[in-house]
Amino acid sequence: MKSIRFLLIGGCALLTALANLLLRHGLLKSGGISASSGHWLSGWLATLTQPAFLGGVVLYGLAAVVWFYALSITEVSTGYPVLVGLTFVLVSLGAACLFHESLAPAKLAGMVLILAGILLVSRGG
Repeated sequence: MKSIRFLLIGGCALLTALANLLLRHGLLKSGGISASSGHWLSGWLATLTQPAFLGGVVLYGLAAVVWFYALSITEVSTGYPVLVGLTFVLVSLGAACLFHESLAPAKLAGMVLILAGILLVSRGG
């Protein structure tokens, strides 16, 4: 995979991962969104006023713009697996650092396999 393609896809993965982490942070700060009828609207309003949540939405939009550009110069059968794999690894590492989520040995092994798969897929395209 040419370096500009990989940079675009890597940038999109980073933006998407940061978006997910900000969304999670905003949801935690707002108390989450309840499915119960009495708290549904107030949960959404509290979430939509969280700066972290709004930042996550903005980063998702920016990631989409970067992805559209990457998609215009990259085969989707190569670019999409790389994007999803990198995003998975970045979100998992970020969640472990920021939210103290566990990184069990099996998850770490899976991440290594995903990174190896990214290397194989990116060399084929």
